[in-house]
Amino acid sequence: MRHALFAVPLLFCACAAINASPAARAQEAANELNLNTKFGRMELAAERVAPKAKEQFFEHHKGWGGKVRVADYELAGMKMNGDDTAEVVVKVAWFVIDEGDLRTTTLRQKWKGDIKGDWKMVEEARVDGDLGLLGEKVEAPAAAKEPAKRRSFPTIHIGNAGPNPPEELPGPPSEAASKATSAP
Repeated sequence: MRHALFAVPLLFCACAAINASPAARAQEAANELNLNTKFGRMELAAERVAPKAKEQFFEHHKGWGGKVRVADYELAGMKMNGDDTAEVVVKVAWFVIDEGDLRTTTLRQKWKGDIKGDWKMVEEARVDGDLGLLGEKVEAPAAAKEPAKRRSFPTIHIGNAGPNPPEELPGPPSEAASKATSAP
């Protein structure tokens, strides 16, 4: 009897997953793919990519986890086009490791579901935001091509150690100064 009580919740969860709507399954697949790409797990992410789109997927994401780091992503929207196709909008916050500037890019992913309810990404493209996330060539600004100039604040020396000794501060007269003023 005790074992039957544990089997009921598992059976309920399995039935819920089987009876999920096409939209819920598409959203789950998109979330899984984007989470894996965020952490550089491209082989796991590629399991959610259609076979015909895998070569392009790996080409677009070859810098991810190395040269490019994804700070965060957000599934910003999803539109179902029938029961077996969907478009997902993903906003990605990312940076190039050598530069450190946070950038944002909006991607549109097209998804296709099969008769078993398995969803695969068939296309991905940048629709807005910064270039470079999907391997696009980006021309470096002219200022970035020049070597960085060393910038520093002027050094201020305290005490008599600097090149310009500080002016004498008023204080008790020295012995020589007191003799000079007391002489007739």
